Amino acid sequence: MNNKLSKDAYGGVAGKSYVPYISNGSKSGGNVSVLIIGIILAVLFAASTAYSGMKSGLTVAAGIPGSIIGSGFIAVFAKQKGILGKNLVQGMSSGGESVASGVIFVLPAILLIGSKVSFIEGFSVGAAGVLFGIGIASLVYNYLIVEEHGKLMYPESMAISETLVASEGAGESMKFMGIGFGIGGIITVITSSFLNLVNNVISYVNESFYKWKFEVEVNPLLLGIGFIVGMEVSLTMFAGAILANFGIMPLIGYFSSLGRDGGSVWNNPNVAINAMQVKDIAGSYVKYIGAGMMLSGGLIGAIKLIPTIISSIKETLNAKASNSGKSSSVENMILLGGIILGFVGGFVASNGNIVMAILASILSMFLSLLFVIVSGRLTGTIGTSNLPVSGMTIASIVIVTSLFVVMGWKSPESNKSLLLFGTFIVTAISVAGGYSQSQKVTFVIGGDKREMEKYFAIAGILGVAVVVGTILLLSDQLAITGDNVPFALPQANLMSTLTAGIMSGQLPWVMVIAGVVMGLVLFMLNLPIMAVAIGFYLPISTTTIILAGALVRLFIEKNSKSEKEKEAKVSNGISLSSGLVAGGSILGLIGIIFQISGLVGGAEPSGFAASNGMAFILLIVLVIATAIPILKSKVKNAGK
Repeated sequence: MNNKLSKDAYGGVAGKSYVPYISNGSKSGGNVSVLIIGIILAVLFAASTAYSGMKSGLTVAAGIPGSIIGSGFIAVFAKQKGILGKNLVQGMSSGGESVASGVIFVLPAILLIGSKVSFIEGFSVGAAGVLFGIGIASLVYNYLIVEEHGKLMYPESMAISETLVASEGAGESMKFMGIGFGIGGIITVITSSFLNLVNNVISYVNESFYKWKFEVEVNPLLLGIGFIVGMEVSLTMFAGAILANFGIMPLIGYFSSLGRDGGSVWNNPNVAINAMQVKDIAGSYVKYIGAGMMLSGGLIGAIKLIPTIISSIKETLNAKASNSGKSSSVENMILLGGIILGFVGGFVASNGNIVMAILASILSMFLSLLFVIVSGRLTGTIGTSNLPVSGMTIASIVIVTSLFVVMGWKSPESNKSLLLFGTFIVTAISVAGGYSQSQKVTFVIGGDKREMEKYFAIAGILGVAVVVGTILLLSDQLAITGDNVPFALPQANLMSTLTAGIMSGQLPWVMVIAGVVMGLVLFMLNLPIMAVAIGFYLPISTTTIILAGALVRLFIEKNSKSEKEKEAKVSNGISLSSGLVAGGSILGLIGIIFQISGLVGGAEPSGFAASNGMAFILLIVLVIATAIPILKSKVKNAGK
């Protein structure tokens, strides 16, 4: 069999005339073994993405890693299902990751406003979002996937498809993922996420005349993310961190030092204005400027989507009117389940307020319907990794918040209800992107659309259970505020700041508006607002190690002797980095479980092990251990 997609997979023919990679025989790729493998990977990617996303504010798409790992498992346990089985497994991997990428944007915000969330509350709205997102996206499948074939390129779907058909490369990729998992796991085990034997944060803080802070967290999962996203994104985020820590922070510190006795920090009366330390400036002032920047980035992104929304709805309605095909019973059941569970989740979220349950559920479903279609279309243009989920979510939550304010629902309990409705919306939007991407792969490969639908839905529901469980497990650490928080939660912090501030009337508008203005300036300069804003908001210790990962990738690229060698080594590096992310996040999550259960914990590094020198050595070891296997990898002479 030719291990290469035909040129028609990229366009040039009508979707209805396209001959898929597997054009003869059974279209089914599923059996019990495939389902079990898919469930395992969906759970792993959901937990890993939830942990790493809350840590860094960035998530890594699971389609390609899922296809690589899935290829290895299918070859061992379900060889007879071949590429069709591999396709289902990558779809389920993407399902678990998509759910996590959405839920972590909003649900942790409930903890940040001082409320608590139960498993039933989180699961009901999340599962409803999964089913509703899949159901609506399936209604526009014919338009997005078939009729727009070659017009909507689905770049990440095509990359996944190429990975699947080139299945002989899976062994090499899995080897590098294994190396990365080992490196990430070992470093995570010896640091604060697990045994806490050595210090892994290089820290320099200046509290004198010019107040500033520079830190590097030696974290393998963050270094892996930096390698994957590359220099442009990493450097842009780092620029935001430099602006916050070496521009805005010293400026606020200078003016506050001129203040007279008696004035205190606006949200902490125990700290005098003229006695603020770096951590006070960061937590009470810089944080809110960053929130304003993210808000402007999200709203500008949403406004720019208006033409896409209008054209998507118009073209979708035209496509449905001209399409003689009928929806399948599976599609109808999933959508109906999403609507019913959406209202059930609405009643659970509303805590007995019938009017809130009905009005907020209807508005949430309407907004989700609009943005699910947009999400599917944008995935076809830019892929899920670049999907502006935060922008669409911010726009939706601002609209739902306006409803709550008009109706007089302004209590902290109402704010919790609002964020649960927001969780439904963001889950539907995020899942729709992953679902559309997986269905495009299925179309190109030649799998069964309805089979992918069922397997993806199973992965999504399981993903909700895992992510909500992970958030509840980490709830004590997620609720920690201040300087050195264990989880940055930039998006969830924005959601909690925005909703609580609007509903209580206590939003520090001067700082938020200053951040909005800075975001507008970035927009006028045609710079990526959200990337700079997230870098501004995140701890500089996070952005520096992400940049270190991008620098490793740049070093690999510059030391490659040909374009072919560079492409091969970067591909191996991405596989190794995926292993770093998986090893760091999974072992980090296990370490926290052990700490909570009392199996480990209590140890504190001392002496040299607690010094900056120790963290420097750890950084050098991590960088060398990452770079050497990639540099030593050899380029295979692929046959033509």
